[in-house]
Amino acid sequence: MKEEGSAACPALFEDQDFPCEDSSLFHDSSTPIARLQGDIAWLRPQEICQSPSLFPTNINLAHAKQGLLGDCWFLCACTFLLNSQHLLNKVLPPDQPQWGDSRYKGSFRFCFWQQGHWTEVTIDDRLPCIDASLCFSCCHSPSAFWVALLEKAYAKLHGSYEQLWAGQVSEALVDLTSTVTERWTPGDSEEEQQTGHDSDQIRRKRLDLKLLDPVKDICALSCSTHSSHGGAGDPGQYHALTVMEWLDVPKVSGGEVRLLRIKNPWGRCCWGGAWIWSGAGWSSVDPVCASDLQARLSEGEFWLDEDEFMSQFDDVTVGYPLSEDGHLKSIYTGNLLKHNHQLLGRWIKGHSAGGSRNSSSYSSNPKFWLKVCESGEVLVTLLQHQKWRNSDKYVQVPLENDKNTKHQHYQAIALHMWKVEKKRFNLTRLLSKPPCTSTHCHAYEREVVLRTQLQPGYYLLIPSTYQPQAEAHFLIRVFSSSSISFSALKSPAPSLPLTTDGEWETSCFQGSWVEGRTAGGSRNFLSHWQNPYFPFTVFDEAVGTSGVNVRITLHQSRPETDLHPIGFHVYKVPEGKCEQTAAREQDPVANCTPHCYMQDISLDCSLPPGYYIIVPSTYHPDCSANFTLSMARRIHRKVMKSQERLGRAIQEVSHISVMQS
Repeated sequence: MKEEGSAACPALFEDQDFPCEDSSLFHDSSTPIARLQGDIAWLRPQEICQSPSLFPTNINLAHAKQGLLGDCWFLCACTFLLNSQHLLNKVLPPDQPQWGDSRYKGSFRFCFWQQGHWTEVTIDDRLPCIDASLCFSCCHSPSAFWVALLEKAYAKLHGSYEQLWAGQVSEALVDLTSTVTERWTPGDSEEEQQTGHDSDQIRRKRLDLKLLDPVKDICALSCSTHSSHGGAGDPGQYHALTVMEWLDVPKVSGGEVRLLRIKNPWGRCCWGGAWIWSGAGWSSVDPVCASDLQARLSEGEFWLDEDEFMSQFDDVTVGYPLSEDGHLKSIYTGNLLKHNHQLLGRWIKGHSAGGSRNSSSYSSNPKFWLKVCESGEVLVTLLQHQKWRNSDKYVQVPLENDKNTKHQHYQAIALHMWKVEKKRFNLTRLLSKPPCTSTHCHAYEREVVLRTQLQPGYYLLIPSTYQPQAEAHFLIRVFSSSSISFSALKSPAPSLPLTTDGEWETSCFQGSWVEGRTAGGSRNFLSHWQNPYFPFTVFDEAVGTSGVNVRITLHQSRPETDLHPIGFHVYKVPEGKCEQTAAREQDPVANCTPHCYMQDISLDCSLPPGYYIIVPSTYHPDCSANFTLSMARRIHRKVMKSQERLGRAIQEVSHISVMQS
């Protein structure tokens, strides 16, 4: 029974948005923690130990130790926060009242980088326990609780603890630091062997530790196994570990051996290679040096050499270093990428979800201008938002039913870039040429990265999904060592219906609803006919084609936070009649209603030959806004297609941590 609060002893905060119930623990009970139902008690730190604190005095004991939850991918990212006080302060704002402080209220605030900005998450400090001990992640010090509380805040962000089971280190690193990450393969890449003509891009996917030498002390590095190798030191299937440091050690016989210190979030050593305590490798280096290196090991850490590292791990995640003022540092050149911009975008079915270059609708994808003012290194990333439906401020539920498909949360995405000689250009002609640089293949990644050296000039950047009509929100980030400007194309390209026969001819019209003049509102109001109208003709050549032959899209130029409800009607005009008069006398032949609070609305039509007008409107009269009306009509011309394929980069494996006794 809970004690009633009083003025002398106020009640501690209890988070109603993330309650101490099974709903906060389990999503669909599909993971091994489902067997814990009924055994978990929620306790505050002062109920677990006598003198709780966020951090221990000995920083080595502040590192994360994994519990019964398979979130090693998240804990690897937590490890890097301890190496950077300014990043740690971002995630866990300092000076929050702790236990024993008169200001302590039983709550803590955390911040996560989401969709381009830092999002605050507040939790209470009641933590899942079994037999009065934390059952999920903790610190090596039993009286330090920053990891357990951060894990709870991250679980709240995702909807439940169970939704942290299995994930990518790269995603957690971005959420905790706002950095950019790349995933590389140790040793020879299978992808490189099969697609040698893309060697410049694929070479980036093959790990070369020499490349990282200039930033090895400040970049984040994590390694993962995808399957059991069956060796004596096998860390298990689907497990992520942290690379704490690496250094070149002189050998007694001459030359050097590169050694890497690895931390296992299980908190125990799991390796049996040549560099364990009694391993044969230590006899090849000076005994004093060997003793010093062995003394550096904390609980759960071990050394291995570069050959072992390359052969035993399947995946390496590299996080770009961040300066204290938030600037990215290139892992390729060491350059500080001081100039950066970011823009939100969206692929909308029927309007801007054009698919890959294989599709005739590719040109309808969102487009962005990149102006490079002077030569420099440029990094562009495309980060798609996970396919969640927000049910409240934090809790998130997948859009799909519980099918547990491999890539249910992400689309396969890519970036392509073209050099444009003049700001006015023929889009069709430009897109028929190969891009100057691209990510080459679409990948089921949350974020794809394009890095290149660019000369001054204008560049057209097009993000795309592999499948046409695939909807998602995304964020494009651009980082550069030299001055740049970045903007979205102001006039959205018209949407093109998907087809395999013929081509589509498009037209764009700019218009305005002006209060007291042309903002007539919907057909419910007599002023409806004051709205602008736009004539078009469907020609005889469309006869004989089946299905849709006209697609109309209306885009209002207002921020998504201040949209009008919009719609439009299509009227057929008999020959010899005045457009407005004829339309008033008959019902529309097609309409896009009811009016919706959306930036873009679209309608597919199958119209016989004839003369028509489109009347776009807001629902209420006198709602001022600019708009763009795009129309596509099917014509008979063959389309030249790009033979683009889904690359092997999409064949990902989640890093699932399997607890072993």
